[in-house]
Amino acid sequence: MSQWEAVLIQNPILKVLSTFSRHNVKALLMGGQACILYGAAEFSRDSDFLVLADQENLDLLRSVLKELQAGVIAVPPFEAQYLKKGHAVHFRCQHPDAAGLRIDLMSVLREGDPFEALWNRRQSIHLQGDTEPVRVLSLPDLVQAKKTQRDKDWPMIRRLLEADYLAAVKPSPEKILFWLRESRTPEILSRLCQADPDAASSISARRPAVAAALLGDLDRVAACLVQEEVAERRLDMAYWKPLRQELERLRHGIIT
Repeated sequence: MSQWEAVLIQNPILKVLSTFSRHNVKALLMGGQACILYGAAEFSRDSDFLVLADQENLDLLRSVLKELQAGVIAVPPFEAQYLKKGHAVHFRCQHPDAAGLRIDLMSVLREGDPFEALWNRRQSIHLQGDTEPVRVLSLPDLVQAKKTQRDKDWPMIRRLLEADYLAAVKPSPEKILFWLRESRTPEILSRLCQADPDAASSISARRPAVAAALLGDLDRVAACLVQEEVAERRLDMAYWKPLRQELERLRHGIIT
């Protein structure tokens, strides 16, 4: 058991995870708790899940929320139409084993594949003492989900990729390409380019940071990484703008 799994085991989220599992809900852990399981600590009392927003699964979720004594704490209401638009629905647990813990449910990720594709790529992680695995968003999908306008998410992406890179013994070609596409550490990109220049060349036309790493220009790599982050933040702001406007209308009771 890793030190990060130990952190999670001490967290009341275990009550939430076990309840989701017993009710056979199609849900994928993401957010800070998923980062812990991938070896990049992000200490949070919130639990974030990506869920399938069909009627059967939402009925199962209602049973879970009832058992956890979890009620909606903000707009929007817990309805499929809002989940399918991309909104997050927020709950607060009152069950003694998870009192105060917040649950955030989403069904759509910006630039993410449909839920079934994400489900098929899921990672199942066994925690010590549990018979049922924790179903977690795959690392590439988690990295994509973390590309937001929030300041805290970008260091987390870097740590996720660093942890994955440092833990690998015999990485597959697919894994190397993943690191070349997503790594945010100039030194790691430089090492990857030196170790596999052909793979790096195949990525360089689409990622200026890799092209700079092939030339050994780490200052330019760092500048390109900043440009990537700025571009993704802008995309995330544009994505959430109409959703936030809809939330404001809901807060003021304006039905459209």
